[in-house]
Amino acid sequence: MKSNVVLIGMPGVGKSTVGVILAKELGYQFLDSDLLIQKQEKRLLREILEQDGVDGFLRIENQVNADIQAERSVIATGGSVVYGTEAMQHLKEISTVVYLKLPYHDLTQRLGNLHNRGVVLREGQTLKDLYLERSVLYEKYADIIVDESGKDIEETLSQVENELKRNAF
Repeated sequence: MKSNVVLIGMPGVGKSTVGVILAKELGYQFLDSDLLIQKQEKRLLREILEQDGVDGFLRIENQVNADIQAERSVIATGGSVVYGTEAMQHLKEISTVVYLKLPYHDLTQRLGNLHNRGVVLREGQTLKDLYLERSVLYEKYADIIVDESGKDIEETLSQVENELKRNAF
């Protein structure tokens, strides 16, 4: 049995919010991989993006996530974690991967300033482009997909817990 839960999905879907509550419900630790990146680099995500560029950020993110050693933890990842093959292989080995899926329209209503969030956007790339590109990767790596359409945090959390039980977590 895998002893961790990893939450993946677009920025703004509630990975950190759901993750903290889920960790409390399961009696697990909570890890936010974006905070691990900032701790290692001693810089904010947006500073890393500004100083190292998208490719530099993705290399750092891949390394940090591939090096996570955890047991009985809920791990909220950055939305771009799915670009790191080594990271995702490692996380799948040690965790049940849950994709928090939110329709594009709902996502646009939740997100504020993408730049301040440290979102990985390439030159000329729109949020819609990013959504379409990443959705395929999220589905590829997910063990469980939770559709958040029309759900609040409590309903999402309940569905995640039910799916984990159903998948013999």
